[in-house]
Parts: sequence; C-alpha cells; structure tokens
Amino acid sequence: MTKNLQKIERKILHFLHDRNTRTQLTQIHAHILRHGLHQSNQILSHFVSICSSLHKMHYASLIFDQTHNPNILLFNSMIKGYSLSPPHHFSFHIFSEMSARSISPNEYTFAPLLKAVANLRHYRLGQCVHKHVLALGYARHCSIRVGLVEFYAGLERMEDADKVFGEMRERDVIVWNLMVRGFCKVGDLEKGLRLFGEMKERSVVSWNIMISCLAERNKDEKALEVFREMLDKGFEPDDATLVTVLPVCARLGAVDAAEWIHSYSNDKGLLRDVIAVGNSLVDFYCKCGNLELAWRVFNEMACKNVVSWNAMISGLAYNGKGEVGVELFEKMVSEGVKPSDSSFVGVLACCAHAGLVDRWSELFESMVVKFQLSPKLEHYGCVVDMLGRCGHVREAYELIRSMPMKPTAALWGALLSACRTYGERKIAEIAAKELIDLEPWNSGNYVLLSNIYAEEGRWDEVEKVRVLMRGSGIKKVPGQSATG
Repeated sequence: MTKNLQKIERKILHFLHDRNTRTQLTQIHAHILRHGLHQSNQILSHFVSICSSLHKMHYASLIFDQTHNPNILLFNSMIKGYSLSPPHHFSFHIFSEMSARSISPNEYTFAPLLKAVANLRHYRLGQCVHKHVLALGYARHCSIRVGLVEFYAGLERMEDADKVFGEMRERDVIVWNLMVRGFCKVGDLEKGLRLFGEMKERSVVSWNIMISCLAERNKDEKALEVFREMLDKGFEPDDATLVTVLPVCARLGAVDAAEWIHSYSNDKGLLRDVIAVGNSLVDFYCKCGNLELAWRVFNEMACKNVVSWNAMISGLAYNGKGEVGVELFEKMVSEGVKPSDSSFVGVLACCAHAGLVDRWSELFESMVVKFQLSPKLEHYGCVVDMLGRCGHVREAYELIRSMPMKPTAALWGALLSACRTYGERKIAEIAAKELIDLEPWNSGNYVLLSNIYAEEGRWDEVEKVRVLMRGSGIKKVPGQSATG
C-alpha cells in the first residue's frame, strides 16, 4: 500500500471516529468508494462498528453484502454489530455464512454471539454456543467466560452461571457484579450478599446493584446500611445510587440520610445536571410532608421533565394541597409540557383531596381529546374516590358501570364506603355483592352485606348470607361486626 493510500485510510478512520463527522455515513462511504477502499476489510470493519453504535445495521448490511472477500475481522464486526443492535438473531445468520465460507471463528467471535443470545433470551441456543466454545478450546478466554455468566445469569439460570464462575481463575469486578445481581434477581439475597462480601474489589456499580436489589426486595434497613457502608469505605455515590436510596429514605423516614444526599447533590452539581436526582428529592420531601423543601428543590432545578412536574403535583395531593396541585398542573400545560398518564393520576388525586367535583369531567375530556391518553383504572379510582367523598354516590356508581375495563375490588370498596357514609343502601348492596364475587375468600365482604340487610330488617337475606358463608367455608374474623 502506498503512503498516499495509507494517509487516506487514516483520514477516513479519523472521520469515522470523530464525533462531529461520524454521523455522516453516506459522505464517508462516498469517500471510501472514491479512493477504491470499498473492499478494505479493515476500513469496513470500522464502518460497521460505527453503524452499530448509530443503530444503522441495515446500512452496514448493504456494505457487507457488496464485499467480495470478507475476512474474520469483518465477520466479527458484523456479528458484534447485530449483537448490540436488533435484529439480534442476524448475528447467527452472519455466523452461518462465515462457516459456509470455511472461515474459522476465533476468540473474538463468541463473546458477541453470547451477547446476541443473551439479548434473545434463548437458553438452548446459548447452550449450543457454549458447547461450540468448549469444542474449539476457547472457554479459557475471560471475555467468553464473562459472556457465559452474563447469558446464564440474565436467564436466571444461576446453577449454570455458578458453574462457569467457579471455573474462572481470574474474576474481574464485572463478573462478580453479574453473579451478585443474578442471585439477588432469583430471590437468593443471602447468596448475593455473601458474594458481595467476598468481593476483593468493588466499583460504584457493585454497591448500586446490592442497594437496589435489597430495596426491590423490601429490605430497606439493610439497603440503607449498605449505603452507609459504601460511604464509610470511601466510595462516592453517583446519581444512580442516590435515585435508588432516596425512596428507601422516604419509606424509613431517614431524614438525616436524605439531607446528606441533598447537600452532596448540591456540592457535586447533580441537582443541576441530573434531573432524576432532583425528581427523587422532590418526591422524598413530599412524602415526608416537607413541602417547603420540595418546592425549593423543584424551583431550583435547572431542567425539569414531566416526571418532575408529576412528583410535585402528586406530592401536593398527598399533602392535602389539591387546589395548588391543580394550578401547578395548569402551569405545566401552559409551559408546553405534555402530561402523561401519571400527570392525570396526580391532578385527579388533587381534585379528590380538594373536593373539586366540577373539574374531573373537564380533565377527563382533555386527557382523551387533547392529549390522546386512554383513562386507566388509576384515573377512574381517583374520580370514584372524589365523587364518593363528596356524596355523589350515584354518579360514582354510573361511572364505574361505564368503565371500559372490569372494576377492581378497590373501586367497589371505595364505592361501598361512600354508600355507608351517605346511606345509599341499594348501591351498597350491589357493591357488596360485587366484592363477594371478586373476593369470595374475604369474610369482611360477607359481613358488610349482612349488616346492610340487617340495617333494613331483611332477616331472610341475612340468613342467606350466613348460609353462603358456611357453604363456602368462610369464617367470620373475630372482632368483625355482624348481626346476630
């Protein structure tokens, strides 16, 4: 190759890997064609890699199909590209074509194949790849072993993952993290914690995995303990850590830890740069009843998304400031932020807490007509709760009857509660019967229906309920009110 051509190759590679020019694939491709480098496996393998990172594997495939003699380097690039960008099963089409051309795979072939099969979540296909790896003697390579662990752990096949892990002489922090997450994911927190304790080297990701796994399994006290241990060991939490820990603090009422996180976030510029941290702090302060600090964080956030607004609106509803919440919702819309499903749950909850009966139909209409959102059970639940609290029991009942989905026990329960408060016995009877159909195992529903009949002096119906209870093997829980 002449020096001039080498210079051109270097220039093209620079274009491919430069952030300012890498997206200009057609221009770079034209440059490759102009200089006769369209059959250069080295150049094309880099081109494929960039296509993959830009999720344009269809373009890479067109280039690949025009290559006369692709070598192992280019095949591997194509396999890796499809392992990262769908359709992932195309990795195996490329692998089959490589075999058809009698090109032998190497250690760089199987790691992306394992990544592809992990994304496909295809256990048997993964086992076939594993057998191929063993047959060709590539199982000793670290990247392949990590790929095997990732594949098995991702499919919650922890016995297989543990076997591969046990055969590894060198284990980096990545494979330890995979094992910890895997065991925690299948519910074996004890094994996950034990492996976490055995780690000689940890990263912030390691701590985040352990904290989030504990939080997901409702082990809040242990999660907060691990977070504090993380700080004691000198690790600096990142935004993912803080977003995980703040809900834990809210559930535990750990104000001191949350205040430390608030101060730390300010010092590190996370409140300015990471929306999720601000959102989590707003949510925390609202749940702790500290609206003053929630407002302060919300107003100081340099950037907000719909989640930010939702957190503040829902927090206002939670703290009985419904009218302010509705005003904030209107401000959000006026500033061009499109509401989500959660936005409407929040603002309807505000209406319920503030008794704004006249607003719900207007909000429902805007939700469907203006924002093309379909009301869900949560939205109907807010409205039924509001109508029931304000004594509009019949309207609540008609709304439940008009719902496009089947009402839940919670909805009928809210309606029944309102009926008993406002003396709507006929609707109460309907609600109680619906509850018995939905929860035949719940003795409380039978007792409520029996009490409704007793209040009306319908003793024959009271007896029928008792017979129904006995026939269904339901026993009244001691302490429940029942007549007779």
